[in-house]
Amino acid sequence: MMNGIIVIDKPAGWTSRAVVEEVRRVLGIKKAGHTGTLDPLATGVLPVCINEATKLVQFLALDTKDYRATLLLGVRTDTLDTEGKVITREEPSVTREQVEEALQSLSGRREQTPPLYSAVKFRGRPLYHWTRRGIAVEQLPREVEVFSIRLEAFRPPEVDITVSCSKGTYIRSLCAEAGEILGCGGCMSALRRTRSGFFREEMALAMEDINIEEKRALFTAHLTPLAEVLPGLAAIDVALPLAERLRNGYQPDGEVLMRHHIPFLAAGDVVKFTLGGRHLVALARMLCASGELASAQGRKQAVSILRVFND
Repeated sequence: MMNGIIVIDKPAGWTSRAVVEEVRRVLGIKKAGHTGTLDPLATGVLPVCINEATKLVQFLALDTKDYRATLLLGVRTDTLDTEGKVITREEPSVTREQVEEALQSLSGRREQTPPLYSAVKFRGRPLYHWTRRGIAVEQLPREVEVFSIRLEAFRPPEVDITVSCSKGTYIRSLCAEAGEILGCGGCMSALRRTRSGFFREEMALAMEDINIEEKRALFTAHLTPLAEVLPGLAAIDVALPLAERLRNGYQPDGEVLMRHHIPFLAAGDVVKFTLGGRHLVALARMLCASGELASAQGRKQAVSILRVFND
């Protein structure tokens, strides 16, 4: 069975769901999912998880992300981007220094309210479902973090920016907030995701202008194996007998783990068990530090298995 992640360069005008459906169609598979929605207006890095890799979505969705965006000053819309209905329009009169100051005020840890036209769920349905029907719903702010936000080009009424941020950060909300700080309003006119965790722009595959056979060959050749997907996690490589036990629900104790090479780990760290360094067997959370595995309680459960994979 084909398992792994394909990084798609999402074309403008496509929904993230449509990209997933196209990958399913091309590869002839049933199980696939993406790790973080991009609006139809946006382009760029969209990791698509194939078969067993869908079990990783919850982990990959936590990844930090990088974007390039264009802020259109002087225009307010109901969707906070240029695809929405224009609410106000005025000629902006701002300097480069004022824009830089406004952007810097948006950096750091802060609360952000998701846009009314967004995929954030309310009572099991995305906010845009309720908004399009004229139903007012409570918008709950959530904590996000903007690690950096920089002005790259100043060409009024548009300015190009780059943003590095935590999961769940809406760039069009940042654009609208910057416009309000500057007093002229603003919205997002372009967006490209350049990184999603481990996956970068140079890894992304274009889907347009090639036939299905070429797409299938391209996707297959650039499939990232499960064992390589979370490079930041320490790996414990095991032999086939233990791999099978882990897949069948075994929770290893300290004595068993001590028979393997264990990197330095603290209690609470997430680790991955691999088979031959090529196949992902399981993800687990350490219940004790690696230095405590050889203690008198060596037969005590040492890790809690979070997910197992038939890779």
